[in-house]
Amino acid sequence: MSAPETELGTRSDTSRAVAFSDAIFAIIITLLVLDLRVPDVPPGRLLSGLLSQWPAYVAYLASYSYVAVVWLNHKAAFNRIQQTDRGLHWMNLLVLFTTALLPFPTIVVSHALQEHDNADQRVAIAFYALIGAWLCATWLAFYHYLARHPDLLKEQVKHEFFRVERIRALAGVLLYALAGVLGYLVTPLVGLAIFLLLPAFYAVTSAGLYQFRVTRRISHRPPPPSG
Repeated sequence: MSAPETELGTRSDTSRAVAFSDAIFAIIITLLVLDLRVPDVPPGRLLSGLLSQWPAYVAYLASYSYVAVVWLNHKAAFNRIQQTDRGLHWMNLLVLFTTALLPFPTIVVSHALQEHDNADQRVAIAFYALIGAWLCATWLAFYHYLARHPDLLKEQVKHEFFRVERIRALAGVLLYALAGVLGYLVTPLVGLAIFLLLPAFYAVTSAGLYQFRVTRRISHRPPPPSG
């Protein structure tokens, strides 16, 4: 069997992978909001009931932001991919699998913080950090696969782009692990603060760390002399 015939059953364009992924992201976002409920309080206590649910709002914000930057990173990655093969499909499914887990630790953290049990709060923060680190690890595998298969990328994409992206993913693994350790050993609020800050970093660099560095170099370049 010739090489083109061999690749016919394993390679395709990215349209189906992107459409399937976007559908999964939409479902995950929807599931996150299900933990926001009308408080069960007597008449006249609605305001205090809503305010007492602040952990649910913070957990929702952290996870919504995380899913949002995952989608932005996913979009940026697939904008640079020309074709997908069986291995890349599995890498993508692995990213989606761990992203789909986020609603569960979100609910765990929300409920633990509202119950005011310090031991449970520490466990909940560590559990969320574990899922967050795992998700970053799947991105590390995704980027590593693309770095090893530059033939799947569009011609204008620099081969080192996804090699550099592995640094962002590895940083996420380490920082979520740090959040889990500090949240468990020191105070849950430290871990929660890191959970809120990490999506901001990934949002700023959503086009890619390599592209971010290139853009910064261009912006700091002195203008050409006039005349």
